[in-house]
Amino acid sequence: MSTQANQSDIRDIKLAPKGRLKMDWARQHMKVINRLREQLAPEKPLAGQRVAISLHLEAKTACLAELLHDFGAEVVITGSNPLSTQDEICAALVENGITVFAKHNPSPEEYKEHLIRTLETRPDLIIDDGGDLISILHGERPDLMEQVKGGCEETTTGILRLRALEKEGELQFPVVAVNDAYSKFLFDNRYGTGQSVWDGINGTTNLVVAGKTVVVVGYGWCGRGVAMRAQGLGARVIVTEVDAIKATEAHMDGHVVMPMKKAAPLADFVVTVTGNDGVVSGEMLEVMKDGAILANAGHFDVEIDKMWLEEFSVSKRIVRENIAEYKTADGKKLYLLGEGRLVNLVAGDGHPVEIMDMTFALQALGLLYVHEKYEKIGARVIDVPYHLDEQVARFRLESLGIEIDELTEEQEKYLASWQV
Repeated sequence: MSTQANQSDIRDIKLAPKGRLKMDWARQHMKVINRLREQLAPEKPLAGQRVAISLHLEAKTACLAELLHDFGAEVVITGSNPLSTQDEICAALVENGITVFAKHNPSPEEYKEHLIRTLETRPDLIIDDGGDLISILHGERPDLMEQVKGGCEETTTGILRLRALEKEGELQFPVVAVNDAYSKFLFDNRYGTGQSVWDGINGTTNLVVAGKTVVVVGYGWCGRGVAMRAQGLGARVIVTEVDAIKATEAHMDGHVVMPMKKAAPLADFVVTVTGNDGVVSGEMLEVMKDGAILANAGHFDVEIDKMWLEEFSVSKRIVRENIAEYKTADGKKLYLLGEGRLVNLVAGDGHPVEIMDMTFALQALGLLYVHEKYEKIGARVIDVPYHLDEQVARFRLESLGIEIDELTEEQEKYLASWQV
């Protein structure tokens, strides 16, 4: 075990065997990651580099951390959400020589401390989820930024924060917007979020979805996935949107579209997927029916007005694990899942393994790209280069035994010419 690993702050190293079993299962099904390991690990492309990671700390993330470790990097990792960290995974990573600053359900102060301790190792490269590490570097701790070459960002919320930094001229190094890659949003955001959100809701509530009314707040790629899976489970789906194009798409996908004020009283389930603040306000909560179930699939716990629930409820109790019952003065009960945090990770295991295999392969390739090209890229947010995006998709197809056609030389010339 390295000296860095000995500095880790985790719950209990004795949990490592349980974590290793989870990681072994994930690694067995992460065919793209395994292909990258076979192809690149012998070259040690990240030798001498320290990589700081803030992601949901569970088995699939651990497989990414170990891949980068196999690439020769010194890896330091922390969580990106207080309730999604799995203590057994942290222990297994420490046992394998990776530095971990993370515990399940830490205090807010401890959570922030873990982020800062991760940065105090002075990384060369960063992988972020939600922009916490990069925001700290650009805000309260710029003294830790000196040797950072660049990084990658996992999710929509983080990219919004980074683009705001770039627009203000404050971004100090290049960041790859992994979330915007085709192999990310088409599969991770849509199929991954769609399945994992309903895995979390169904496993937590043990209630039927068929015949119920599901209100999906936001129709980005995550919202599309949540609505599609709800529809497949037999629900009547209502979509609320602020974007006319997305609302039109939701309508043409067969969903009912209406404002949140009209949708709220009809909802049996509400799932928020906007990344924005206060999209289910107290005004909406006040008119919801007795027994409505509230879940959030956005990165931060700001989409559902938890303050209103606390202030205007006459009682609160935990009725099942990850279900808080709020009773209002008129006797109505509203149920909040997972404290309003990411329901698919707080109340479930997150996205399916094969989905995260593609996303984390993009993270690894994006990080290598930044490592090699950071001086040329400059301080800006960039897309994943298309050839890397396509490489991940090709590796995925190969792992499934699927072959596709290729353009002939004549067809390539035809497409490149303006003459018919």
